[in-house]
Amino acid sequence: MREVIAEIETWRKAGKQIALAMNVRKDGTSLRPLGAKMAMTSNMEIAGSLTGGCIEGAVYEEAQVVMREGTPRLIRYGVPDDERPWEIGLSCGSSLEVFIESLDSPAWRALYPPLKACLDENQLAAVVTVIAGEGLGNKLLVRSDGRRLGSLGSAALDADAAAWAQEQMRVQESGWREFEARQVFVDVLPPPARLIIIGAVHIAIPLVTLAKTLGFRTIVVDPRTAFATRERFPHADELLVEWTSDALKRLRLDENTYVAALSHDEKLDNPALQVALSSPARYVGVLGARKNISKRLDALREMGVTEEQLSRLQAPIGLRLGAVDAEEIALSILAAMVAAKHGALEANERRHLLQAHQ
Repeated sequence: MREVIAEIETWRKAGKQIALAMNVRKDGTSLRPLGAKMAMTSNMEIAGSLTGGCIEGAVYEEAQVVMREGTPRLIRYGVPDDERPWEIGLSCGSSLEVFIESLDSPAWRALYPPLKACLDENQLAAVVTVIAGEGLGNKLLVRSDGRRLGSLGSAALDADAAAWAQEQMRVQESGWREFEARQVFVDVLPPPARLIIIGAVHIAIPLVTLAKTLGFRTIVVDPRTAFATRERFPHADELLVEWTSDALKRLRLDENTYVAALSHDEKLDNPALQVALSSPARYVGVLGARKNISKRLDALREMGVTEEQLSRLQAPIGLRLGAVDAEEIALSILAAMVAAKHGALEANERRHLLQAHQ
C-alpha cells in the first residue's frame, strides 16, 4: 500500500474514482510478490505494478468495470494458449490471481482513514479481505497490538482471522487461506526499513536520495552542526545532531534497520558500530580503506566487541562495483543492503573483516 498511497491521496483529494488491484495468489515464479498493488482512476491514471507489464492493461480495463458496477472481482491470469496467443497471460509460465475493488466501497470508506494513520506513523498493520465467498470485499484492519477495526461478517470469523493476521505479521508475509467457505487474503503492511547513516558527509547526500527511492526511512546522525544541516539533507526523514552512540541506543535498532558508518572519524563511527553490532540490525557496514581495516578491528575489540559481532561487519561497505564517485559508492552501499534484505549477500560477495585478515 505504501507504494501507491501518495497517488491515492492525490486522487482522493481531487474527488476521483479509484480502483485498487492486488496480487492475492500465485503459482510459480512472479516478478512481484503477493500484496503488490496497482491503483487506477477512470482517467487513465495508474500507480504501482502487479507483474511488470504482462497483465496491467487488462487489469486496468477490468478496473473500469469494477468502478462502474461497484462489485469486486477476483480474476485469474495464466499462460496464454499457443492456439490463442492473443489472450492476456503471463509469459513467465506462472499463474496469478488478482483482486480488484473500488475504494468507494463501504469497507474501504470505513478503514481507509485509520489505515492511512498507521502508514503515516510507520506502524505494522494488516488488512484482511474476503476475496471470494460470502461477504465479498469485507475487511478487517488488524494492528500489531491486537486492536482491530471492521468485520469480515461474524465475530468468530473476525477472531480467527485476526489471530492468523497476527501470525503473518510476525513473519511479515502476506498470504491467503480459507475460513468458513470464504477465501480470505491478509495484506501485511510492514513499516519501511530504516537506514541510519553515521556522518553527514558528502557520500551521505546521494545515499539519502537513492535510499528514499527504494522506500527506506532515512536517518542521518552527526553531532557536527556544520555538517548536519537541512540545507545539505533536505530529503532525510530525520536529522539528528547528537552523539552517534546515544542516538543509536535511543533508536532501538531492530531487524528492519540498516546502518552505514560513513564519517571516516573513528570517534564517531566506532561508538556507533559498537551499538549496531550488538543489535539485531540487518546490515552494518563502515566506509574506509582496506589498509586500515585491521586497526579498526583492534579498536573495536578493545571496546568489547566480540569476534562473533565483528563477523557481521561489512567493510569496506557495499558491493564491489568499482565505484569511484559519491553517487556510485552510494549505489554500491544500497546494492549490498538490498542483497542483505533478500538473503542474497553470498559469502563471496561479503567482506568480513575477521575472515579477510585472520
